[in-house]
Amino acid sequence: MRTAKTISITLPPDLLLKAQKTAEREDRTMSELFREALRRYITADPEWEALLRRTRATGKALGVVTEADVERLSDEFRRERLPSAAL
Repeated sequence: MRTAKTISITLPPDLLLKAQKTAEREDRTMSELFREALRRYITADPEWEALLRRTRATGKALGVVTEADVERLSDEFRRERLPSAAL
């Protein structure tokens, strides 16, 4: 007796193409790809997700868009908080 159930999903053409290319590149079936994606989605760490939401909001408020922005803010923090001799 089969325990797995077949389902249908609807995807926009661009997402379907990306999924097909990913499955091919990883030598997986589409079913394997979607099972893994769903597994990862379901098991996502809620604390990590909450941290990401908070830090993204803070980053957005500070105008952080690129890694260069992060470097700039880190440098500014160090200049303000650390004695100049430590630099």
